[in-house]
Amino acid sequence: MLDQNKIPLLDALKANAARPHAPFYTPGHKLGEGISQPLADLLGKAVFRTDLTELADLDNLFAPQGVIQEAQKLAAEAFGALQTWFLVNGSTCGIEAAILATCGTGDKIILPRNVHSSAIAGLILSGAIPIFLNPEYNPVLDIAHSITPNAVQSALQQHPDTKAVLIVYPTYYGVCGDLSAIANITHQYNIPLIVDEAHGAHFAFHPELPTPALDAGADLTVQSTHKVLGAMTQASMLHVRGNRIDCDRISKALQLVQSTSPSYLLLASLDAARQQMAMHGKMLMSRTLELAEEARTRISQIPGLSVLEMPQLAGSPGFVALDKTRLTVTVSGLGLTGFEADEILDEKLGVTAEFASLQHLTFIISLGNTPADIEQLVQGFTSLAKEYRRSNLTVKNQVWLNLDRTLDYALQLSPREAFFAVSEILPLTQTNKRICAEIVCPYPPGIPVLMPGEVITKSVLEYLQQIQAMGGFISGCNDISLKSLKVVK
Repeated sequence: MLDQNKIPLLDALKANAARPHAPFYTPGHKLGEGISQPLADLLGKAVFRTDLTELADLDNLFAPQGVIQEAQKLAAEAFGALQTWFLVNGSTCGIEAAILATCGTGDKIILPRNVHSSAIAGLILSGAIPIFLNPEYNPVLDIAHSITPNAVQSALQQHPDTKAVLIVYPTYYGVCGDLSAIANITHQYNIPLIVDEAHGAHFAFHPELPTPALDAGADLTVQSTHKVLGAMTQASMLHVRGNRIDCDRISKALQLVQSTSPSYLLLASLDAARQQMAMHGKMLMSRTLELAEEARTRISQIPGLSVLEMPQLAGSPGFVALDKTRLTVTVSGLGLTGFEADEILDEKLGVTAEFASLQHLTFIISLGNTPADIEQLVQGFTSLAKEYRRSNLTVKNQVWLNLDRTLDYALQLSPREAFFAVSEILPLTQTNKRICAEIVCPYPPGIPVLMPGEVITKSVLEYLQQIQAMGGFISGCNDISLKSLKVVK
């Protein structure tokens, strides 16, 4: 057992910042002396004394032998990993590195269509060929869940030469699929299971939270420590357990996608966040769960509102657990769309959600929230229900039913080939049967409908137009008004 109370990287950074010396190295502001006055007025000069580079006592992120290595070993123990890497380019670079380390040009990888854009970037960088599975969609709740073990089993039977499986756990809504069953199936083929656990870094620290991905059988997981724990924005971790992942390839892949001038402010925040959770994680998560339960209970009692609960999800394919710190509120009973409610709460009632969809608002409740935050959230919804309620909104969501059976998909080029191909932008009406050169993702349900390399079909175009007509919006593509699309020339 390591001494989890230690914060070696943070201590080394503090010592170097306090050491009297004349700095003739990067960064150019020289311990804050050259920082512009408006920035210094906002942040204070003290923070810039720790904005240092790879000095002798501060180790090297790409070849750690000192305090970074020690900090990463402490993190590996705290999060239950065999080996941990600190990430300063967010979970994005971790997902990219995971794909680069397991797949080469022409290799197959199974993954859900509702993956983060970083996975698509990983496909483009690696040249891997995606075998996409649609996540289960609950039309009553209007929420996409996880892919199922049966879907993974079927895909592997059809593509036994697959090099890796990647899944999202949990989803943005806090929904967790049957990761243990998927891991068992994947490992029968002796291939690694990669997990985008960006929103699950807190799972390891309380028994009432879903099972951490590594404990459920993941070979590699990427966590956004900054999203739900106490690290600074952009600071994340990559964890590996078992022997199906080549750790040397991970290190080499990270050198391709991480900055060679990593921010020590971000690295130190990872060290400190690990120490905080290792020493006080259960207490902090207990308090967070209590706040979340208070919000869930009080908001569910407001007429016209409902919250996403375990009983609603029970029996749903693609669901085995719900992160109780993630709060999703259905507002359609107020006669409002989620987008309208989000705007009112943010601009008039002082409450800002994580994201909005057609019928819902989703909130992240973390160790940084306070009872005062919860009170403001509840009062915001109380005011919303009293002052802004309209006649009931009828949301026809049948258009999203059976997404995998209603749309035609055909991958004509690999995402890499399509991305680097010469492209042109055409009016939407002229894109039928052309090869897409961008990502097109409608919300809801947040599942990419077109990827680079896929053939654009009439059914896809009609589907996208239906989504827009019903109040959804399109993201990922160059023209979010959907009057045009980028296609391979």
